[in-house]
Amino acid sequence: MARPRIVIVGAGFAGFHAARRLARSSRGHADITLVNPADYLLYVPLLPEVMAGLLEPRRIAVSLAGTLKHVRQVPGMVTGVDLDQRRITYTGPEGAQNTLDYDRLVLTPGSVNRLLPIPGVDMYAHGLRGLAEAMFLRDHITLQVELAAQATDPDERRARCTFVVVGAGYTGTEVAAHGQLFTDALARSLPRLRERPRWLLLDTAERVLPELDPRLSRTAARVLARRGVDVRMRTSVRQAEAEGVQLTDDSYVPTRSLIWCVGVRPDPLVDGLGLPTVQGRLIVDEYLTVPGHPEVFACGDAAAVPDLTRPGHHTPMTAQHAVRQGRAVAHNVAASCGVGTRKAYRHHDLGFLVDLGGIAAAANPFGVPLSGLPAAVVTRGYHLLSLPGNRARVAADWLLDVILPTTSVRLSLVPPQAADLDMDCEPVPDPGRHAMPAPSPQVPAGFIPADDPAAPPTTR
Repeated sequence: MARPRIVIVGAGFAGFHAARRLARSSRGHADITLVNPADYLLYVPLLPEVMAGLLEPRRIAVSLAGTLKHVRQVPGMVTGVDLDQRRITYTGPEGAQNTLDYDRLVLTPGSVNRLLPIPGVDMYAHGLRGLAEAMFLRDHITLQVELAAQATDPDERRARCTFVVVGAGYTGTEVAAHGQLFTDALARSLPRLRERPRWLLLDTAERVLPELDPRLSRTAARVLARRGVDVRMRTSVRQAEAEGVQLTDDSYVPTRSLIWCVGVRPDPLVDGLGLPTVQGRLIVDEYLTVPGHPEVFACGDAAAVPDLTRPGHHTPMTAQHAVRQGRAVAHNVAASCGVGTRKAYRHHDLGFLVDLGGIAAAANPFGVPLSGLPAAVVTRGYHLLSLPGNRARVAADWLLDVILPTTSVRLSLVPPQAADLDMDCEPVPDPGRHAMPAPSPQVPAGFIPADDPAAPPTTR
């Protein structure tokens, strides 16, 4: 019998773990191909630390070639799927169109920035979903503080020292918390700067981290308040301009820095499949199979997986679920090829954690609420366990941050356009108002040991 051709689309948490589990279990009896634009798995939960200069970018980029020894790597962006011919189309790094045939297809394209058609946001805001964005923001924030130190006009100085973060979910809260520490350290190195950097965190929800236990929310709010972050709930951006933002409470904030952390949505590839979806996510059954197409599987952010622990609901878009779904889909793909029997996906959330910088964090492993140093130890320990590579380098960077002062230089490697938000906007529920919905659980820094590059139970 010919070896089955298994094609996996996307090397996020779900795709990476599916490929690794299949490679280990197949023992060379299947052709496994992973199609992904980059040659690494991005450990998204630590992006805020790259932005804040605590970690170097390559620390959270885990080599696919180095960790997936028996998986064929194909660099490219999948643009279409022919379900009848069992063939995918992808665009290579140099623009060439290519195809791949499959016997089994695993769709794990992940998610992209969630952008609403608020005037000016697509032109002046920057997200935090990839290394380019994190590196750009690090340079941009450093530049603004340096320019503020040289400015003679107090209004310009204040605007350059003001940073607005939209979305108080995982990413937004961590960006504001780490960002305030980062800019305070920069300010101390610039004696001429007479303005303390100011960070604003906006959200239409009633509290920060609205997806989590209120106790974690209160812990994060206390840390942000202690650092001087201006948290404004039930508030969003009505319009963005080059030199400031108009807020929904009718106030105007002069700023040169708008950071968009409203949440994520499924990759646009899902829309072109012509298959049933729920809120943009591909419908699958409890075995992670696409109904009507037993050879096609899907999981992670792009799939609406039934949550058997909460009947009637779908699993949230978190790394905690994506990692475990990747392993589960590998088992069921093997079962579809005659090895073992398939199993329904079932997983209870094991807790969540939020790294707030320094020795501050909020976590509830197994439902036990923690804050301060214990939470920080658990948080960083969990990330180290979850990383499939670069653990020693990450630990070394954290250690050096404790014993050495923060330094930062502008490398100017990433031009602004390389870190732009995608232009494909979602419709606003109420056409008369540019209101921002509560952020979706963006890459929660999930919790509990999962051996993966983003294995955390989060999906940031």
